[in-house]
Amino acid sequence: MRNNTGEVSPFFNDPFFRQFFGDQFGRQFRVPPKQWERSLGSGVIVNPDGYLLTNNHVIDGATDISVTLLDKREFKAKVVGTDPKTDIAILKVDAKNLPTLPFADSSKARVGDLVLAIGEPFGLGGTVTMGIISAKGRAIGIEQYEDFIQTDAAINPGNSGGALIDTRGQLIGINTAILTHGSGGNQGVGFAVPANLARQVMNQVLEHGKVIRGYMGLLPQDITPAIAKEFHLADTQGVLVGDVTAGTPAAEAGVQRGDVIREIDGQKIEDSNQLRFKVAMIPPGTIVHLKLIRDGNERTVAVKLAEQPAQTEMRERSGGGGGSTGLDGVSVENLTSQALRELNLPMTTKGVVVTDVADGSPAAMAGLRSGDVIQEVNRQPVTSVADFDRALRGTAGHTVLLLVNRGGTTMYIAIEAR
Repeated sequence: MRNNTGEVSPFFNDPFFRQFFGDQFGRQFRVPPKQWERSLGSGVIVNPDGYLLTNNHVIDGATDISVTLLDKREFKAKVVGTDPKTDIAILKVDAKNLPTLPFADSSKARVGDLVLAIGEPFGLGGTVTMGIISAKGRAIGIEQYEDFIQTDAAINPGNSGGALIDTRGQLIGINTAILTHGSGGNQGVGFAVPANLARQVMNQVLEHGKVIRGYMGLLPQDITPAIAKEFHLADTQGVLVGDVTAGTPAAEAGVQRGDVIREIDGQKIEDSNQLRFKVAMIPPGTIVHLKLIRDGNERTVAVKLAEQPAQTEMRERSGGGGGSTGLDGVSVENLTSQALRELNLPMTTKGVVVTDVADGSPAAMAGLRSGDVIQEVNRQPVTSVADFDRALRGTAGHTVLLLVNRGGTTMYIAIEAR
């Protein structure tokens, strides 16, 4: 599958041409250096009436998309819909009775199962490689919602959007990405979007014209050993609620900042990516039950999910300057009205603003940034540098738990003080 965004014309730069006519001819008849670009990818026919699945990054920005089948037939394709958050795109070609791949139930795939990766690596045409499922549920930080199948079947440039199939010839995933050490080629670590997720995205796009996701309205954080210690947790399972947005389903259900979510509808939650993914895949209007730990006590709350707003990402801002040192490598200053305006925070916001975090310091490694507003130290509210310094007395050698406001969203950060 090829997409065109413009034709590089190297004619006048050809050394053979230039040895006869020199530079003058090339300058006199200069052509634009770049008018055409082409990229290559793969796709999967999933409906005999011409519907295909591929990766969003394969067709993103394309003005012209052509699909070539193994029997050499070529079709112009149109984009039916895309979902950049999962890197899935749905295409349509004007054809009937096309051969298709049936969907497998990717939830039943097991680590160690044999799989085949099909695609067009390096433009070589239809190619099949073999491997196993190396892991499931991988999140590698390239998409907003990730539940990748990892495989050691060789996946190379041009394989993106192609099929990962099981030994029964059923579609188990859409090949999407590889991890590589600079060579750009296969290193035995490839990733595919599970077939169940790809099918759900496709069905929603075909039915609604977009993907509709569930939404609770809270910020989940992974629980590190340091955070588990400060919250008196026996282990790091679950996620810590760093913030709850007012008026959202989570707030209305009584979920509070500092709660630890252990389960959703009886399924254990291991990390924040898993919770975000599960909630996003549940239809709005569904009531889910969260098992929480709050101040050492277990409770269950029912949350009726809403539809995810168009923008749910956290805002990030930065500041600068110098001031009083509390934690090693951290400088803070009192909040002023000017600083609040620069940080785009309400004038009622209390705390101290971080003006500098030394590279390589424990605070930097824990994720503290310039422009963060520290509102609590070890659960004690701070409204000034003096409060901040008092709260840090006696913490040398111990973990310090900060409640940080970053761009209007709060989160917890645990730092080993020196």
